[in-house]
Amino acid sequence: MITETTGARTWRDPRWRAGVLAWADDQLERLGLAPAGEPEQPHVQPWSTAFRLPLRDGGAVWLKSVGPGSAQEPALATALGGWAPDHVLVPLAAEPERRLLLLPDGGRTMREVGSREPADWAAMLVEHARLQVAVAPHAADLMRLGVPDHRPERLPGLAEELLTDDELQKLGTPDGLSEEDRDRVRADLGAYAEACRGLADGGVPASVQHDDLHDANVFVEGERHRFFDWGDASVGHPFLVLLVSLRFAARVLELPGGDPVLFGLRDAYLDQWLDFGTAAELRELSDLALRVAPLQRASSWRRILRGVHPEERTEWAEQVPGWTAQHLAPGTLRAGS
Repeated sequence: MITETTGARTWRDPRWRAGVLAWADDQLERLGLAPAGEPEQPHVQPWSTAFRLPLRDGGAVWLKSVGPGSAQEPALATALGGWAPDHVLVPLAAEPERRLLLLPDGGRTMREVGSREPADWAAMLVEHARLQVAVAPHAADLMRLGVPDHRPERLPGLAEELLTDDELQKLGTPDGLSEEDRDRVRADLGAYAEACRGLADGGVPASVQHDDLHDANVFVEGERHRFFDWGDASVGHPFLVLLVSLRFAARVLELPGGDPVLFGLRDAYLDQWLDFGTAAELRELSDLALRVAPLQRASSWRRILRGVHPEERTEWAEQVPGWTAQHLAPGTLRAGS
């Protein structure tokens, strides 16, 4: 249960900044790296902040701090760096109790490079699937590290909690979930639980589920992709990652929902899982995953925002009712296609 809150007010507090920057200086000394110049703080969001720390050799490292709703990130990023170092940005140091990460500079992201071809997105999704396959045997270890448990069998209970959270659903306000839509989602929970059971019984193992996989969260150099920013992540059915990634692909590639290119991206991802089912079986499971994913995404946002100062939630509060309502809308890939 989240009881602490943080936010931009925290990240800009001089005493807090002094403490975390002192920790970073200690880690740099331990690593034999010499800082140079004043730290910059280009990233300040209610749920996280990041400092760029210049180094005497001309490079830089990054200090990241996350709020209680993303408390899993330091331990998760460290574990992934040990299990799959070729696929992720490997931390230089971490302090899980203070929710701190010291990270190398990862270079340029897909968005910065301008990866705007279907082949670019297919290559990224293939590499991400390979990461998930490699990490799947460690799913129980991740949960012991505190990574949220969003496996299919847990999702119906999370959906119930989601619908009873009047504060974050903003019931009865123009920007929130209408009472009618809440009733429609609640009436569908039996079918939702059945879809979750289908995922749980489908033979594909739980793994790390990034939950915010898009072109700004992937460093790219040649054919190499390295994934980072695990603040939304959980342990869950791996195919749920397609919800956000395919929506961003459709936006960047300027494709309508149901475009054959999007099905091609899905299939490139699914082909990495053929040890766990036939192509037809995996497509059926991906349909189920995309059906249950919006409520799971709403639960992730609920967790993150509950760790933010209440006065700083307003700008982002529509994420919870918005993703909840998406359960009633057609997806980027239409079920059964």
